[in-house]
Amino acid sequence: MSSQLDCIFCKIVRKEAPAHVVCEDERTLVFMDIFPVADGHLLIIPKAHCDDIFGADPEDLRAVIDRAREVAHAIGRVLAPDGLGIFQLNGAAAGQTVFHYHMHLIPRNHGAGLQIHSRVPGNPERMAEIAKRLGEAIANS
Repeated sequence: MSSQLDCIFCKIVRKEAPAHVVCEDERTLVFMDIFPVADGHLLIIPKAHCDDIFGADPEDLRAVIDRAREVAHAIGRVLAPDGLGIFQLNGAAAGQTVFHYHMHLIPRNHGAGLQIHSRVPGNPERMAEIAKRLGEAIANS
């Protein structure tokens, strides 16, 4: 659906678009969702472009899930949520809005609604602070 040239996530990978980066390695990039539904809502993407799970390289999928486990532990230590939602949507009918494979990690607390997308931009200072704290927790684990 999208090409690498116009894909916003590819632009973030190439550092042509801003993001609050938590961490990265050779295959994955982790950054804060700019429309968070909760403090600490972040995205994990493979750096190589693919629209969805159906076109993803199996090694990239393994790298994303390995990174998700590592980041989930950091979220638990840093933010101490009551729970953690992990979501991955494929195709517009499933709710996918950016057509570059990505996984949402969303800290959840009792009483919060079950939502994946927001239309309200997050506070940039708060997102930067959380990204820094999570990045440090991952680097020190």
